[in-house]
Amino acid sequence: MMKIIDLYYDLTRLVIFVAASFIVSFSFQSCKSVGTNRNTSVKTEQIGPADSLSPSQQRKFDYYYLEALRLKGKKDYDGAFEMLQHCLFMNPNSSIAQFEIGQYYLTLGQIPKGISALTKAVSCEPNNYWYNQALANLYQQQGDSINAIKTFEKMSERFSSRQDPLLSLVDLYNQQKNYPKVISTLNRLESIMGKNEQISMEKFRVYFLMNDSKRAFNEIESLSQEYPSDLRYKVILGDVYLQKNRKKEAYDIYNKVLAAEPDNAMALYSLANYYQATGQKVMYEKQLDTLLLNRKIPSDTKVDLMRQLVTQYESEGRDSTEVINLFNQIIKENPDDTQMPMLYVNYLVAKGMDSSSLPILDHIVKLDPTNTAARLMLLSAAIKKEDYKQVIQICEPGIEATPDVLELYFYLALAYNQSERYDDVLVTCKKALGHVNGDSKKEVISDFYALMGDVLHAKSQYKEAYAVYDSSLVYNSENVGTLNNYAYYLSLNRQHLDKAEEMSYKTVKAEPNNSTYLDTYAWILFIKGKYTQARIYIDNAMKNGGSDSDVITEHCGDIYALNGDIGNALMYWEKSQKLGNKSNILKQKIVKKKYISE
Repeated sequence: MMKIIDLYYDLTRLVIFVAASFIVSFSFQSCKSVGTNRNTSVKTEQIGPADSLSPSQQRKFDYYYLEALRLKGKKDYDGAFEMLQHCLFMNPNSSIAQFEIGQYYLTLGQIPKGISALTKAVSCEPNNYWYNQALANLYQQQGDSINAIKTFEKMSERFSSRQDPLLSLVDLYNQQKNYPKVISTLNRLESIMGKNEQISMEKFRVYFLMNDSKRAFNEIESLSQEYPSDLRYKVILGDVYLQKNRKKEAYDIYNKVLAAEPDNAMALYSLANYYQATGQKVMYEKQLDTLLLNRKIPSDTKVDLMRQLVTQYESEGRDSTEVINLFNQIIKENPDDTQMPMLYVNYLVAKGMDSSSLPILDHIVKLDPTNTAARLMLLSAAIKKEDYKQVIQICEPGIEATPDVLELYFYLALAYNQSERYDDVLVTCKKALGHVNGDSKKEVISDFYALMGDVLHAKSQYKEAYAVYDSSLVYNSENVGTLNNYAYYLSLNRQHLDKAEEMSYKTVKAEPNNSTYLDTYAWILFIKGKYTQARIYIDNAMKNGGSDSDVITEHCGDIYALNGDIGNALMYWEKSQKLGNKSNILKQKIVKKKYISE
């Protein structure tokens, strides 16, 4: 039996050894009751020196620590805290127990105790990087830059290959404006990382803050010398010269770079900045044209430059035709590019020239059928014009190129519906639902089912229509379009009228001034024989635009008729006829001067 227990404790020690190599961060939801003076239910005694526990004592320590982890996993933070106290009573020099209990103190807002525990953890295990980092970060959070610097400096010595402590020191010394320390720390960082642009530029900045322009320029020059084949650093040196008003030196560097590499985008752009800085406006604009019309310059570079140019021209109040002409030239020179045309489209739209953007959008989509942004802009224009043939022409290739864009399916289905291509509507909706995933909006899914319901009802497939309406409401129980149509169709078929009334009332409550929803609710009340209530809602429907609808106006006449007001009923029926209602039953109502059920 003892052997089994010994094996268990050995296993426990192995688990603790592995756990001790990682930081365990506690996430407390509630630990306000945790304290440092609890009356523990388990009595322990400190046994022997902290660093010389016997095997039996070590097994007990390991048990308490493992129990603390178990209770923490069960979110019993009071119990876990108690177990850690037992651990530290037995072994105050346990770095992992000190670290863990320190997290509790910090969560409780007992910062001094937290700092004390983390300091103890570091002193017990000075070569544990994560303990050191946690303590240094804590000092930083508390605004104690002196102790933070001390800790990071110790870390930079203990962990000499690590960059993070040095980066933190650069930040802290910058905050103190201790620029000599910033430079010396950057030099140490450079010895680890090697010479690079970020470090050199930071040293350049700091040297200028120290009023040491000579060493500042030497830093950039040394970067250029370190990488002589990388012309980018030479351009950076030129930019620095230009920034510090050493224009002649900047100009010479740019020309040397362009002599070696005529299509160097950085140098071409920097030279343009030189012309601007020296007031050579004609040369500046000529240089920009050279850059923007050069096919060898990356599209990203030209787009960024064109954005800046547009902003500049706008601030100067220049005629938009200048920008438009330049866009047209660039696109003509780069007919296979799509980025610049998209920027052009955005410019035209911003200028209110939407119609002029359509040929550009069409050009983009032909070049790149997967450009969803351009296709949706084309689609929006077609929808505004109610050009459903154009909607179909835009969406059909769109769902082939980008089958996951559900909006294209939806508007394609609507366009098919307007064209009375009902089978195509159903096929399109089913295809769309096949591309639904966890990120798809439930409201969109609901709308697809709603559209299918409308089509199935138009095809007199009532049972199937009601089934998909139910599916629509599963995904969005507040879909007022579904609720209204479902309720109205149930009333026309004299089915489930209580359910229809309940659904229709939701739509009226959601949109009390919607004449269609008011009409549906009034009609259901009428079918159920609630004529007085029906009249109240049909009057509201007429007041809110229903008087322009031949259907709503006919319903109004029917409701007035069964409220005993034949005079007004006749007036509404005749008005419905004038609005274009050619129903034979309506004619009979007018001739016979009475309501006739359909």
